[in-house]
Amino acid sequence: MSIHERAGQVAQQQDLVNIPKLMSHYFCIKPDIKLDEQKVCFGTSGHRGSSLMGSFNQAHILAITQAVVDYRNGAGISGPLYLGIDTHALSQAAFISAIEVLVANRVSVIIHQDEGFTPTPVVSHSIIQANKQLDALKPALADGLIVTPSHNPPQDGGIKYNPPHGGPAEGEITQWIEQKANQYLGDELEGVKRLDYAVAIASPLVKKADLIAPYVDDLDAVIDMKAISDAGIRIGVDPMGGSGIHYWAKIAKRYNLDISLVNTRIDPSFSFMPLDKDGKIRMDCSSPYAMAGLLKQQDNFDLCVGNDPDYDRHGIVCPGSGLMNPNHFLAVAIDYLLTHRPQWSDALIIGKTLVSSAMIDKVCAQHDKPLCEVPVGFKWFVDGLADASFAFGGEESAGAAFLRRDGTTWCTDKDGFILALLAAEILAVTGQTPAQRYQQLVALHGESFYKRVDSPVQADKKAKFAQVLKKEVNIQTLGTETLAGESILTVLTKAPGNHADIGGIKVITENAWFAARPSGTEALFKIYGESFISQAHLEQVIIEAQAMIDALLA
Repeated sequence: MSIHERAGQVAQQQDLVNIPKLMSHYFCIKPDIKLDEQKVCFGTSGHRGSSLMGSFNQAHILAITQAVVDYRNGAGISGPLYLGIDTHALSQAAFISAIEVLVANRVSVIIHQDEGFTPTPVVSHSIIQANKQLDALKPALADGLIVTPSHNPPQDGGIKYNPPHGGPAEGEITQWIEQKANQYLGDELEGVKRLDYAVAIASPLVKKADLIAPYVDDLDAVIDMKAISDAGIRIGVDPMGGSGIHYWAKIAKRYNLDISLVNTRIDPSFSFMPLDKDGKIRMDCSSPYAMAGLLKQQDNFDLCVGNDPDYDRHGIVCPGSGLMNPNHFLAVAIDYLLTHRPQWSDALIIGKTLVSSAMIDKVCAQHDKPLCEVPVGFKWFVDGLADASFAFGGEESAGAAFLRRDGTTWCTDKDGFILALLAAEILAVTGQTPAQRYQQLVALHGESFYKRVDSPVQADKKAKFAQVLKKEVNIQTLGTETLAGESILTVLTKAPGNHADIGGIKVITENAWFAARPSGTEALFKIYGESFISQAHLEQVIIEAQAMIDALLA
């Protein structure tokens, strides 16, 4: 994909979505259930779409919320539901629609006071804390909904369900919700209960609580906040107009930290954002183009951090070296945690997705720690984080979570706050930035060259690829025994860590690998590749990977 000529430059008027039109379409456009692209579709992170495309409209949210209520009833979940929300324009409308349905169904709903923003990790943390304190005789489990399309462009909306374990819902749950919601859409919303919003929000079933303080007060259980304070680390934060913007001042005050917000704007058009590589506004804290504003500040602080709108992702900027590749920071974080958490058991497992860097494999081998490689999607780490058998779960798209310092569960969803603060802890304790720590790993294990290529893909090609995967895919199927000059050692269609389908293929040689899979949330086909030989070798890996995929789809 070629880089847009204005990538990294602040958005201009013609780049901005028409917010009044976006909101009008949310209420006025009725999705056509006969069109697949307008049905409810839960990808790796819930249902996403845009009101302008007829894929995220009021009918979708009413149907999804009723389906979630039906799932709760069937599963015997009778406790409160935490309702989170980010700063996308459609999130506010969907938040209102969800409350109308939840209260009509007599569900107790907890929202942040003043109907303020609540990030994904705060919802996860709140669910876990609530379910820890249950009355054994009356176990009324809590769960949650988060209204967010994550880092997606301003015209998008999203909604995801977190059951009582606090993390992203498993595939069988989301499939059930998806089918039930589409049934409601097909039946013209018959059976969907709904109250007028003014009545619903005034109901005693809606509890407005301070969700910031309990989360902030608990942070020193997972991060050595005293070390950061004592070292006087100067942290520059770009909230990227996201839902965690009001948390940083409270974190700074509570723990005596030197934190400066370099951008305090909240704007549903995200007009302050630099354009991403394709010329779109996208709050992707792993993209150097989207993070261009924060990168200009890198030498004014000891460390800079950024997060996406629902705060489940992190971006780490080190002075003199810029934005860290997410894979590099995951490897550094794991290396540090394995040597600076004395209360953690030696038996704890490190979790990674199979498209994350093999540098993580090398770090785990270095420390003689078990590694579990799973398909793409944070849901695969939930059980391990919930029962505290996984010390860490991370994915290449800059999302991760880990255990408390005492080895118990912190949260079961991605937490951008704690990864950002961990970067500050690493600097405070070791005197080295995460980027400097990564160079030490390179000296030990060799340099990683990593790339992801996204290509537009039609629905029929996605379907064709799914059919290909139903048959055995091996070296014979690929029609070649080599990849970029090396013998192919393994062809995977199931993850080695849990034997779950990966929704694609991974081809591995001694010094390189590639993985190919369609996106679960966008009309894209993704090819990931890594080489420990050279950049030129990586480019050859990607070229040959694309040829193999084209041959499979021919």
